[in-house]
Amino acid sequence: MQNVTQTAKKIIGNVEKVIIGKRQEIIMALVAQFCEGHALLEDVPGVAKTMLARSLAVSTGCDFNRVQCTPDLLPGDITGASIFSPKTAEFEFRPGPIFTQILLADEINRTTPRTQAALLEAMAERKVTLDGTTHDLGAPFMVIATQNPVDHEGTFSLPEAQLDRFMVRLSLGYPNPEDEDRMLANLQLGHPIDSIEPVVNAQDIVDCQNAVREVHVDSKVRSYILAIVHATRKHDDISLGASPRGSIALFRASQALAAIRGHDFVMPDDVKKIIYAVMAHRLIVKPESRLRKITPQAVLKEILNDIPVPTITQKKAVAT
Repeated sequence: MQNVTQTAKKIIGNVEKVIIGKRQEIIMALVAQFCEGHALLEDVPGVAKTMLARSLAVSTGCDFNRVQCTPDLLPGDITGASIFSPKTAEFEFRPGPIFTQILLADEINRTTPRTQAALLEAMAERKVTLDGTTHDLGAPFMVIATQNPVDHEGTFSLPEAQLDRFMVRLSLGYPNPEDEDRMLANLQLGHPIDSIEPVVNAQDIVDCQNAVREVHVDSKVRSYILAIVHATRKHDDISLGASPRGSIALFRASQALAAIRGHDFVMPDDVKKIIYAVMAHRLIVKPESRLRKITPQAVLKEILNDIPVPTITQKKAVAT
């Protein structure tokens, strides 16, 4: 797992030249990329959601496209379309911005459900089907979407089925005064995003994705993951618990985090560290429980406190 750890260190260090004081959030975004998942960045405007996506794309040497989601955006504006060519008298496929390695869907909840749905096949299967023809997307492929949870005017909330497609949901939050002071100093002569260079390439990311699958998951840890997921389905405050896709996401994300931290096997602590980013957006709290200020995070915390943590032999880890 040393290659994964070293690759992660290079990327994290480079992104931190742009995104200051948000190491854990950067790691969680990298976890999603290393296990071929997608990330939803949900926060108020101006906290560097878009900049995190751009700096991750630059640092990894991946092709990057950005789609600004608006109510008049059409599915073809994302996927592409077949255009009639007078020269050949035939329709030619013109690929849209989704044919890239990292796609930023900025303010995804400002576009219509029909256009949001244009992303679903690509997110699930790495394919785009148009006019009966299926086009494969290259590897690696990742969708990073942003949305503002505060402003609801003119927005279209993501349905639960679509939220479930995102491996992690992250919130960057405001920086503390010291980090914000460093940010202002760094911005004085120009934006750091304009000066950073790739530190790895797209093939390195694919190699990390393949290596993450080799991380060992003990049967005790698998049982621990399943106990957590099944507890969400039976909890009194939850109307809809995590699906099997949630089990897979927690399993894979734990593998990726373990590899980034220098482990060649998953520890229960890896599961506990990743669980809120992976699971909270997959749980639907009952209306009467929401009135009592019950949140998915509070339910997950209660579940973690109730389920015994298995004992796994530890090995030396490489700190990130």
